[in-house]
Amino acid sequence: MGCCCDEEEEQLFQPLNPPETLPTSSSITTTGYGGDAVISPMNSNFSALICHDTLRAILEKLPLPDLARAACVSRLWNAVASDREIQTRAFKAPWKLKQVIGSPSSGGFWRDNTISKFAISHRIVRGDTVASLAVKYSVHVMDIKRLNNMMSDHGIYSRERLLIPISNPELLIEGTCYVELDTYAKREVAVLYLEGNPDGKPKCVLRKLTSEHGKRRVIDSLRRSMQVDNETAQYYLAESNGDPRTAIAQFAEDFRWERQVGLA
Repeated sequence: MGCCCDEEEEQLFQPLNPPETLPTSSSITTTGYGGDAVISPMNSNFSALICHDTLRAILEKLPLPDLARAACVSRLWNAVASDREIQTRAFKAPWKLKQVIGSPSSGGFWRDNTISKFAISHRIVRGDTVASLAVKYSVHVMDIKRLNNMMSDHGIYSRERLLIPISNPELLIEGTCYVELDTYAKREVAVLYLEGNPDGKPKCVLRKLTSEHGKRRVIDSLRRSMQVDNETAQYYLAESNGDPRTAIAQFAEDFRWERQVGLA
């Protein structure tokens, strides 16, 4: 079935990188079904492939890598392949996700849907350690540290949550992921909340922002006083329930013990 297009839209059908010489009709490969030209990216001006609806019906069945290649064929193909609905469907398909909520800051987010793109949000509670979380979620300690940009285990207590790499893809089946820019991981991640959804997240973020400046000044002061790294200072401040004097006293006591046993 053909498709009629206005002359002003003809430029959309031109290849993004047109060849120096166009192929003649004799050079077009044909099939055994009435001599019709083969439908392929090399023949993007085939009548069926310059109809928006027909092209959309074809591209929405492609996986992400092929969808990215299709976007390079022509302006029309790029417009269809860049459609958010088509990209989201291709992103969810391999993992059988139910829904992806949120808009990434870059369209490049949708070009990669490997398992490393996903993470579990774990809310930190007293007693959690990186090692215990690695055992709980069956992942490596270094993978947790790498994802969260942690230099030491002490950093866990200064955070409200940790992102946990997903080792079992079955967790994603019929799951809902939230596209988030994690301030510690410093990248956008499709986050899975095993408890259901990020309840209270906007309020929590607002409360954190209002106290962030004062907290940063205290941590900087502790870091200079104790001559330690940033995460160690955050650890002792968290252990002292926000009392800088108690934090310094606890650090001094731990340091004396380490010297006694030969660790320092």
